[in-house]
Amino acid sequence: MAALDDLLPLGTELERSYPVHVHGRLKFRVKQIVYVAFSRDETVMGFAFPKEERAALVASEPHKFHLPPPSDLRFNWVHADLVALEASEARELVVDAWRMVVPKKVSRAYDLAHPDGPG
Repeated sequence: MAALDDLLPLGTELERSYPVHVHGRLKFRVKQIVYVAFSRDETVMGFAFPKEERAALVASEPHKFHLPPPSDLRFNWVHADLVALEASEARELVVDAWRMVVPKKVSRAYDLAHPDGPG
């Protein structure tokens, strides 16, 4: 089971990433782009994810993943229930979301420094 405590260090250590609190919700940003956000009760994690792949993700594991509200479907975004995720899986989702908002050279540098993935 993943928890916010598993992810907070990662979101602050990734290059160019920083945490913010908006209306009582923790979000991770690169510049002004939010790539991960948590519900107020910290049970749901929203994260950047390619639009063209999200239906397949949700269909593959509907007990873990679900679409955002209709008003947010225009964004590259999907939601996950943290209790259904393993900590390592949640960390991987955070890193993959971060990759969507940083330059490729920053992402490649992370890969070189972490050849076994996001620990």
